[in-house]
Amino acid sequence: MTGTDNQASSNQMTGAEIVLQALRDNGVKHVFGYPGGAVLPIYDEIFQQDDIQHILVRHEQGAGHAAEGYARSTGKVGVMLVTSGPGATNAVTPLQDALMDSIPLVCLSGQVPTSLIGSDAFQECDTVGITRPCTKHNWLVKDVNKLAAVIHEAFRIAQSGRPGPVVVDIPKDVQFATGTYTPPEAHDVQKSYQPKVQGDLNRIKQAIELMANAKRPIIYSGGGVVNSGPEASKLLRELVELTGFPITSTLMGLGAYPASGKSWLGMLGMHGSYEANMAMHDCDVMVCIGARFDDRITGRLNAFSPNSKKIHIDIDPSSINKNVHVDIGILGDVGNVLEDMVRLWRALPHKPAADRLNDWWTNITHWRARNSFAYKPHDDVIMPQYAIQRLYALTKDRDTYITTEVGQHQMWAAQFYGFEQPNRWMTSGGLGTMGYGLPAALGVQIAHPESLVIDIAGDASIQMCIQEMSAAIQHNAPIKIFILNNQYMGMVRQWQQLLHGNRLSHSYTEAMPDFVKLAEAYGAVGLRCEKPGDLDAAIQEMIDVKKPVIFDCRVANLANCFPMIPSGKAHNEMLLPDEATDEVVANAIDAKGRQLV
Repeated sequence: MTGTDNQASSNQMTGAEIVLQALRDNGVKHVFGYPGGAVLPIYDEIFQQDDIQHILVRHEQGAGHAAEGYARSTGKVGVMLVTSGPGATNAVTPLQDALMDSIPLVCLSGQVPTSLIGSDAFQECDTVGITRPCTKHNWLVKDVNKLAAVIHEAFRIAQSGRPGPVVVDIPKDVQFATGTYTPPEAHDVQKSYQPKVQGDLNRIKQAIELMANAKRPIIYSGGGVVNSGPEASKLLRELVELTGFPITSTLMGLGAYPASGKSWLGMLGMHGSYEANMAMHDCDVMVCIGARFDDRITGRLNAFSPNSKKIHIDIDPSSINKNVHVDIGILGDVGNVLEDMVRLWRALPHKPAADRLNDWWTNITHWRARNSFAYKPHDDVIMPQYAIQRLYALTKDRDTYITTEVGQHQMWAAQFYGFEQPNRWMTSGGLGTMGYGLPAALGVQIAHPESLVIDIAGDASIQMCIQEMSAAIQHNAPIKIFILNNQYMGMVRQWQQLLHGNRLSHSYTEAMPDFVKLAEAYGAVGLRCEKPGDLDAAIQEMIDVKKPVIFDCRVANLANCFPMIPSGKAHNEMLLPDEATDEVVANAIDAKGRQLV
């Protein structure tokens, strides 16, 4: 046998073996999945190797969110493995979540044998058709010889350009069949997908000129800065320092610029700070970096930042001029563009006068003085804002990662937990997926086994994917679930109160589980705290426990999340806590006749 014959023979593998080898060659160490008939050949190969650790979840949605948390906290691609039919349809929610929040995800799904496709076979569905709108790209692989190349391309597409999810659907007979394995360096790259990563230098120069002449500038950063990698965050901080511009961020961009930074205005948008939203409304030059002008940020579009020149930097060409018309659109990876901007700013022949922004900062200081996150503390009940403040105080100096569910607690976490570094904040921004936080925390803990991982949760959201506590126990992942328990679907209740005549339709939870007993039933530790004076000691106990914990933090039932831009209003029409109390809250009574706190 010749050397060529030996090489060809060594490249001959079953489809299932090809899947595992392709994952190894793409640097995969962990896969989150749930077995089923259509993926049993792949699971058989997983059993016979030790290179890749499989994390068994309890629901395919949990697999996807865990892979998202893993990806968001590491910057790597998250991988999920599901069976055909309901396995694939259960993956749709995390796929759409990853698409909207630009999370790199590879979903491998099993499919019925090729001879049965279209026959309504057991656990058959049109996975490619169903997932086409919620992925960057997807494939149905009918030829085992093309399988390796497709998986390599899936990883390239998931993590390049604007990151996002992809699906590779693999029929069962293809997993059994024998074919030739193609290594990553030998596969054919899809020529139709070549993201532009370098920004147009002339446009960047125009942007710098506009910025240098600004009197009321603002930098509006988003999740694209985090996705671009740690160097992009460093360059963003350098640009802020050089220019002296104030900076705000979307929910997904928190941590790219430190919350303790002198130029930080806090998060902007519907529940953002007064100073951030007022500065966005009154600015004369806006520099949008890696954000997409979504509705939670812009408020009423025709009143959004009406007198500003807008610069938009994004790697996704479809995002530029999609929602808001901009004056200078720069297509490219934000890390590369920021590098050019810093260099060109330093090379300006005449540096802008240092005092030209004094009046602007005076205005911002005036807006800050409104203290838009203020709340009234109580001696006998834990206010949810206070709970987050104490959690932050006791965990900020640790190696901490925070995930959230979706609702009031998510907004309070964004308002009161200060993030100093990128990739420490995992939340569902675009899709707003209840149930995201617990499995995401599992994924983060698997990626960072020695770190403190906390899911800030609500009593309603946490029950969406509560079964993943079992996965945390099985895999020795000591995640902490910090529930702000107010007995309500808090954000739903708040909107019903403010916008629907206080008709609280099905937003009160009549049959709340005992979370301490529930934790113990799973083999975790359950804690409960009801008094502000006991909170610090209870949080410290939660931190010190080396097992998964469910912390039932009983907070004021009817606290509202302010400030708030009401639906259809502009940034300068925010409801602040004091105004809301006077105008809206004073006469509010809940469904059980209790006066709102």
